[in-house]
Amino acid sequence: MGGRAGQLRSSGLRHGWTTGTCATAAATAAYTALLTGDFPDPVAVVLPGGQRPSFALAAEELAEGRAMAGVVKDAGDDPDVTHGALVRATVRPAAPGSGVVFRAGPGVGTVTRPGLPLPVGEPAVNPVPRRMVRDAVAAVAARHGGSGDVEVELSVDHGEEIARSTWNPRLGILGGLSILGTTGIVVPYSCSAWIDSIRRGVDVARAAGRTHVAACTGATSERAAVEAYGLPEDALLDMGDFAGAVLKYLRRHPVPRLTVAGGFAKLSKLAAGHLDLHSGRSRVDHALLARLAREGGAGDALAEAVASAGTALEAVRLCAADGVPLGGLVAAAARGAALEVLRGAPVAVDVLCVDRAGAVVGRAEAAGPR
Repeated sequence: MGGRAGQLRSSGLRHGWTTGTCATAAATAAYTALLTGDFPDPVAVVLPGGQRPSFALAAEELAEGRAMAGVVKDAGDDPDVTHGALVRATVRPAAPGSGVVFRAGPGVGTVTRPGLPLPVGEPAVNPVPRRMVRDAVAAVAARHGGSGDVEVELSVDHGEEIARSTWNPRLGILGGLSILGTTGIVVPYSCSAWIDSIRRGVDVARAAGRTHVAACTGATSERAAVEAYGLPEDALLDMGDFAGAVLKYLRRHPVPRLTVAGGFAKLSKLAAGHLDLHSGRSRVDHALLARLAREGGAGDALAEAVASAGTALEAVRLCAADGVPLGGLVAAAARGAALEVLRGAPVAVDVLCVDRAGAVVGRAEAAGPR
């Protein structure tokens, strides 16, 4: 089997669950108890891919006008700083017609700078976990006759302390952790095991006669690559942060065409020559982004704004608003860096840079930028 599922199986690693999944499970249990007086244990949730895992409750409390449930995060074999953290959801009735209102409890951060996918002042609960919680609340309301108008306060025990080991303070997320996840599943990244799984993915694609493979940093960029090129599952490589591993293996075992697809920030690291795109081992080079912006026609004020932007996506948005194609320039630079690693191997390279929603913000193809 090829693709993401095949790679995970060949790695021998155990997957885990995101903080977003744990928060959804906790909110489901708490809202159920608020409506019925009983906590479901274990509590099942539906993930974006349709999977239905169940979770044991580690904490529960029912009081007048509120219910709290907690789930311990299991990150599987991934060395995640939030592994073992207790994620809590406290649910209270809200005003009629309000829907689901999110609050940041102890250990969950608040957004204080622009450039993230949430407005300033909002709890750091990312868009997909918000959707998962909203869907879960709606399902519980339909099942037990509730209105679905609730306040969901999410918290993580010791989250503020744990967040010091993350990029949250530098991104302006203050007070704790972010509630994250796009698939609900944590894919484990033991370096040696995952790099070996990348190689097996290339081998499977070659054995199947594939002439075009896509190496993707995650599920969002994988969807963008499939939409752009219509590739089958066994042509998809879950590259994660290991761009160098993909390129070096294809240098020795070429496939005629490679698409590198990933988040704009990660591929800006490849553009700077980094082959390990992990946030703990390489950083976004804002000086490089500013230089590329100047090459694309940015004036001094815009270039300075790009250099001081809080995030890479904020930089690309600033440039887009001024008609400067920073996304395409970064994609072209990343393509050039990939070709250098390939050292003349017969592999044509495309690059797709996407934002957090999966929209293509930069593209470079073998025939030139598009």
